[in-house]
Amino acid sequence: MHAIRIEKHGGPEVMQWTELPDPVPGPGEVLVRLRAAGVNYMDVGARAVGGPGWAAPAVLGVEGMGHVTSLGEGVRGLAVGDRVAWFYHPGSYAELLAVPAEALVKVPDGIDDETAAAVMMQGLTASHLSTETYPIGPGDTALVHAAAGGVGRLLTQLVKARGGRVIGLVSRAEKAAVAEEAGADHVLVHSGGGFEGRIRELTGGQGVDVVYDGGGSGTFHSSQAALRPHGVHAYYGPFMGVPTLRPTDLPNSILLTYPVVHHHVATREALLRRTGELFALVLDGRLTPRVTGRHPLADAARAHADLESRRTTGKLLLLP
Repeated sequence: MHAIRIEKHGGPEVMQWTELPDPVPGPGEVLVRLRAAGVNYMDVGARAVGGPGWAAPAVLGVEGMGHVTSLGEGVRGLAVGDRVAWFYHPGSYAELLAVPAEALVKVPDGIDDETAAAVMMQGLTASHLSTETYPIGPGDTALVHAAAGGVGRLLTQLVKARGGRVIGLVSRAEKAAVAEEAGADHVLVHSGGGFEGRIRELTGGQGVDVVYDGGGSGTFHSSQAALRPHGVHAYYGPFMGVPTLRPTDLPNSILLTYPVVHHHVATREALLRRTGELFALVLDGRLTPRVTGRHPLADAARAHADLESRRTTGKLLLLP
């Protein structure tokens, strides 16, 4: 089989289309043939700078969807031919993967392969942000960064499904329609900081209840200035820059949190419950992942370059 592997960290050019031995599922594992892998900023960070669990050499990717081809010893509840998806399995940019059965969820018949792949990492991230990081309730107002992007678009839809109001930020005018289509009540075209004054105008001087901030260090302080007293700044953009601050820098008694990816679904029960909620919303039309880019798996470097250009909207997929 082939996979996208790096021997060292760096730009998209370090990604190599490499032939590797076919994996063999061990006890409790399932062999899956990839149908679609999701592309995430996490993958860009793993490629560019590494981090815990991402020392080179490594096969990139964490998310995808595929078909079960064989079962390891002791696996129950799955069968050859089942359509399955996963949220976090390092090495997902590969034609074949041996994945722990506990990490897999069955894909409902009414959801196509690409949608299943597109909703896992970004959908579960958005779910965690809007339920546990800050539980959105009716009447709450959220500021959503990159509201035309993969996570931002799903966040907007989930906030609206829970009765909240969304102010979306986009970096270019052509992205505004995408955020509006997702349900944003107001869309601001703004790159970098300095938007807090406009946010306060839109909230009657109060500020928003929560900022979902994947925008990086350039928007960090403006995000905090846009919050109401005791509002929540959910900063989930570490690969876009991590600013330094002192506790006394925090305005308005706000709360600052960094939602860790492994806490999105910390248990098997949480994985099944949260994906079940997402799949139900997809099936009734209230959650619609927007796949805007499809690249051959072998051309993953192009997908990374597109994502880093900041010109993309929605979700990018790699197809074997």
